[in-house]
Amino acid sequence: MKETNQIPASDSAVKKPERSPAPRIVIAAAAWVLLVLLDQWTKIAMTAALAGNAPIILIPGVLEFLYVENTGAAFSMLENAQWFFLIVATAAILGIGWLLYKMPKTEPESRRLLPMRICLLLISAGAMGNLIDRIRFSYVRDFIYFSLIDFPVFNVADIYVTTATAVMILLVLFVYKDEDFAFLSSKKDRSGDSDR
Repeated sequence: MKETNQIPASDSAVKKPERSPAPRIVIAAAAWVLLVLLDQWTKIAMTAALAGNAPIILIPGVLEFLYVENTGAAFSMLENAQWFFLIVATAAILGIGWLLYKMPKTEPESRRLLPMRICLLLISAGAMGNLIDRIRFSYVRDFIYFSLIDFPVFNVADIYVTTATAVMILLVLFVYKDEDFAFLSSKKDRSGDSDR
């Protein structure tokens, strides 16, 4: 009888070669720039159309474009605290950049964390969009107004931040597990845990 060398199932699976993260980084950077440009373009267009003019009614009694110069945070909170917002926005962008750098670049971890990565890109793009306004004008240009509920006027960058934050909270609560965030601990900590 011929002897057949049986390879354990764990060893028989051929590991895919690790792909360079460079293309993904380029795509993410391009998407981030486009998001910031979209926010700035809408602000420029709405400023030209609305500044000094009557609001544009989209749905009577419900939704309109109304130009507002907001010296506060998102939705006009904490007005006239420009240095505070500049520091917070800069820290948020740098912190998100660090998180994106620390995230796994190999499969399957990278694919599993893709929704989180998208949320972080949206939040940082929104923060940058409003940071540009604060640096240039010392206020943020808002123009979307839900008159039905008298909701504070907001802009596209605010939509990025609030939507992505809400989705990220749901991901953390219902999708991700503690081990999905192991990348946040140091290599020393992870090796110490594996030796126990």
